[in-house]
Amino acid sequence: MTLPSTTPTTRPRSLGQMLVDRVAASGDREAIRYLDNGVWTSLTWNATRDRAFAIGAGLIALGVQPEDRVAIAAGTRVEWMLADLGVMCAAAATTTIYPSTSADDFVYITADSGSRVLIAENQLQVDKIWGSRDQLPDLLKVVVIDGAGDGDGVITLAELEALGTARLAADPDLVHRTIAAVKASDLATLIYTSGTTGRPKGVRLIHESWAYIGEAVEARQILFPSDVQYLWLPLSHVFGKVLIAVQLRIGFITAVEGNLERIVEYLGQVKPTFMAGAPRIFEKVRARVTMTAQGEGGIKAKIFDWAIGVGIQYAAVKASGKSVNPLLTALHGVAQKLVFSKVQHRLGGNIRFFVSGSAALSAPVAEWFEAVGMPILQGYGLTETSAGSCLSLETDNVIGVVGPPLAGTEVKIAADGEILIKGPGVMDGYHNQPAATAEVLDADGWFATGDIGELTDKGYLRVTDRKKDLIKTSGGKYVAPQKIEILFKAVSPYANHIVVHGESRKFCSALITLDPDSISVWAKEHGLADRPYELLTNEPAVRQLLQQAVDQLNASLERWETIKKFQILTRDLTIEAGELTPSMKVRRKYVEREYKELLDSLYTD
Repeated sequence: MTLPSTTPTTRPRSLGQMLVDRVAASGDREAIRYLDNGVWTSLTWNATRDRAFAIGAGLIALGVQPEDRVAIAAGTRVEWMLADLGVMCAAAATTTIYPSTSADDFVYITADSGSRVLIAENQLQVDKIWGSRDQLPDLLKVVVIDGAGDGDGVITLAELEALGTARLAADPDLVHRTIAAVKASDLATLIYTSGTTGRPKGVRLIHESWAYIGEAVEARQILFPSDVQYLWLPLSHVFGKVLIAVQLRIGFITAVEGNLERIVEYLGQVKPTFMAGAPRIFEKVRARVTMTAQGEGGIKAKIFDWAIGVGIQYAAVKASGKSVNPLLTALHGVAQKLVFSKVQHRLGGNIRFFVSGSAALSAPVAEWFEAVGMPILQGYGLTETSAGSCLSLETDNVIGVVGPPLAGTEVKIAADGEILIKGPGVMDGYHNQPAATAEVLDADGWFATGDIGELTDKGYLRVTDRKKDLIKTSGGKYVAPQKIEILFKAVSPYANHIVVHGESRKFCSALITLDPDSISVWAKEHGLADRPYELLTNEPAVRQLLQQAVDQLNASLERWETIKKFQILTRDLTIEAGELTPSMKVRRKYVEREYKELLDSLYTD
């Protein structure tokens, strides 16, 4: 089944042109809000343009040519946004690199992309490539955001801007001419997928893809110039880049800050109307609020649990299209006053909705946020489709589905259940890898996502699992591990990662790691505050805590899907150990190989 859609008709040729258009429409309005020495500070659209133009002109002065790659290796911060806009104004292409990327992959990405300039957050990032400069013949210069230059190969971001300002003084129309010459088919972004196996592949995304995403989200009519976004997502990830493109198109304010440890505090200060994130952030917020409420015990805990139950019931009736009876309406009003208003206030008080993407969101988490009056819209896409392929409707947000395709994008399901996508957001191909491109992108423009899913009667997409992750037990039963893992993390606030195993086995087992924050709170409440993480994993009470969660999980699964045995790992999975990708996805096969003996022991009677 293919859902037909109409394509938006007019769009700018490039991201640089989108910036110029936005400044023309909103020049004196606030564009970006960021922390400067602990104080929230603003840039107008005019000021944003001035800094982006200076960076762009500085890159041109260094010798950067149209479609040359400029790598950015930094966390989420205002300088990342300005640097990216500067690259667009120089008609170059941004190569995104996670600051957590290992030195080996860092050098590989910089070399494979042929990046001419590297904009690095600090000396730590510079050091990753400095000893391998002989492998980077294309690299002209390193620009450091925090730190000092060396008067030669490394300059500061301030020095780059000063260089650009001087160039613009001599040639005021330089950036305008450069932007005007950019074609919609020119390369805009090179994002290396943090694949779960092998070297990362560079996904080529052109200007038209980003211009299309911005226009298509605007056409969905869920975001407006009056909105305020809180942006914490890694800007090296395609999801973060989407949010920049959408802001350029619509013109809302973005408050940018990548410090996740203080996200609840900053939400209270910024008071945003929406925020996008990965499911894990919503799982953690739900767990923290619930644990705090239940930790108080007594009547307060009972009122909290009662209110959540009322909220879920109220939301379900509204979603069904039926009228809510007066009694339930009255009870919901009491729950709003006693509980929901306090939760909403803690997160700023102005949230209209959240947006979840990059992985599947569990139904219990979605129901909880719906209950407290801050619904989560679900989006779907991949790096190869510019992230924005499907997005829930605010007026018809169905839990468990990711909504209809954006206008201009087509979705169909292959005979084996794989989701196929076609549209302006689909990549130009993998950089320097025509064979890999041909494996996933056919002559008619259909991209094979590697995900399994189905389309509802309304044409909304439901994603069930990764095709390559499906498990076939020795009994011939197929198991979707991702579904089980998502359900488990919704059940247990004390688990950080779970890896379901069972390929060619007689039953399913699991490896589980603890969430350091949640388990430390639990330990303190149970007289175990002095126990380090490793000892807590061997604590009988902790095992019983997870066993109860596994039992609750199993009650919702088919018999062949249930977790018969599990092992708590003595440490969490990490990027550094190669168990997680830079975007925090589990490298399942790697983990299974690493813990093969432990997994084998679970199947020994």
